[in-house]
Amino acid sequence: MEFVSRPTPSDSWLALVFSAQAVAKGGVLRRSRHWVEREIGMERFVAEVRRRGFHMVECGGQLIVICNPHGLRIIC
Repeated sequence: MEFVSRPTPSDSWLALVFSAQAVAKGGVLRRSRHWVEREIGMERFVAEVRRRGFHMVECGGQLIVICNPHGLRIIC
């Protein structure tokens, strides 16, 4: 009998978040840090952002994910 792994609720949550149109277009996602911590935890979310080669910044409790692996320059 072969073991088949099933997606966890956190896998499903990540799939939903990263299926947004903005991700496909190289745009920006914004999520509340509190919500991310409640749903899957920061460690898991940061790991997924890194795995995809994206960038993330935090400001005022909001996580901004730049869904583009190219260089990032903060102007001001």
